[in-house]
Order: sequence, then C-alpha cells, then structure tokens
Amino acid sequence: MTIFFDDRPFKIVRTNQLSAETSQFDLIVDLRLEKLHKSMLIGHTLFLNSNATTVLQMLQLLEKDFPKQMLSVTMAAKEKAEIEEKIKDQYKVIKAAGGVVVKDGKWLFMYRRKKWDLPKGKLDKGEDSRTAAVREIEEETGVKSLIKSKICTTWHTYTLNNNRILKRTKWYLCETIDDSKMQPQVEEQIEKLDWYKPSDAKALLINSYSSIRFVVDSLNKKRNVKS
Repeated sequence: MTIFFDDRPFKIVRTNQLSAETSQFDLIVDLRLEKLHKSMLIGHTLFLNSNATTVLQMLQLLEKDFPKQMLSVTMAAKEKAEIEEKIKDQYKVIKAAGGVVVKDGKWLFMYRRKKWDLPKGKLDKGEDSRTAAVREIEEETGVKSLIKSKICTTWHTYTLNNNRILKRTKWYLCETIDDSKMQPQVEEQIEKLDWYKPSDAKALLINSYSSIRFVVDSLNKKRNVKS
C-alpha cells in the first residue's frame, strides 16, 4: 500500500518483501530500539519492525505537522493487511479510477493545472472501477477506450469539509477504440492532450505528481517483465 501525503509516498510493506539492497534510504530506524520522532523524517526513511500502533502514530504526525524535508517513508511490518485495514478505518474512503490510454505505442497525457496528468475521476453511485475508468477517460479526453489490464492502485489523503479523506484510485492500461473526437474537457481545467512515446514520459513527468510517476513506473515494470 502506497499513500501520498503532500505528494510524498508513505509505503507499508511486508518485512519479508524488503530487498537486501537498502542504499536508497537515507536513514533506517528499528522501532524496537527507538521511539518514533519527527526528526527521523529526513529524506527517504525506512522503519523496521513497525506495527499498527507505530503506523497510526506516523499518520497523526504527518497530518499534524508535515515535515517538509521528508521525501518518502517506508514502514516494514509483519501484519501488513491488518495495518492497512486500520489505516482505512481512520478515514472516509472515496473511490476513483483512471487509466493510461495507448494508441500506436504512444500514451495519452493531459496538461491540467500546470502539471502533466492522466485521466481519472470518482466512481458514480453503483459503478465499478473498470466502468468508471472508461467513462472518465472519455469524459476528460473524448477518447473511447477498452481496458486491457490493471496497472496498480494509488491512495492519497486530503481534508474536505473537516473530513479526513483517503482517496483510492485504481489504474488500468487501456487500448484506444476511437479518438476522432479527442478534445480536453475545459470544465476540468484540462488545457491540452497529447500522445507520447513511453521513452519520452520520464522527462515529461518531471512536471507532474509523485502518484502519476508511480503509475507510470508500475506500468513500465509490468512491460519489462513481459518483454
């Protein structure tokens, strides 16, 4: 599970899924030996031996006084599924869906609010994620598409009307059926749409969100596994 706080990733991983290579972390903390403290959240931090209590403490810390010097937090725990359910209990969960649309080997990106983004939106009442993804893609871009496979799921938090919101977005790889009516949805502040080769996406997404880069990275990993 990866949750984005202020566009910074907060990850819950199983202890046995940790790679032996930990050079990407600036600090590694064993929570059996040290108490959680804000000063530990500098750069990329890995917390070993996490549990439900320490994870919820971390959530409170991030929401109360977000450390601007933090780049990412990874918390390794044995009871990953149990902890994830406890996290969801702390929020009102809103469901959304979106996709990476493919045509002739290129991916569709949109420019919205001065950032490159992917089409996505909230599920309507009674709607499933796959139906919502196809609908949102067509509404925001005018492109009709067909889902090929699931890419990943992202989560991010925000506050709305004093409610703590945890937004879950399921992402899909979609094939273009018809783009003859492609145009940006002005009501959603989308300024332009364009197709890009996967090799060009890395440079393009420098001006984007961490969650969108996460989706693209997840898709690239799946493509590399198949190739």
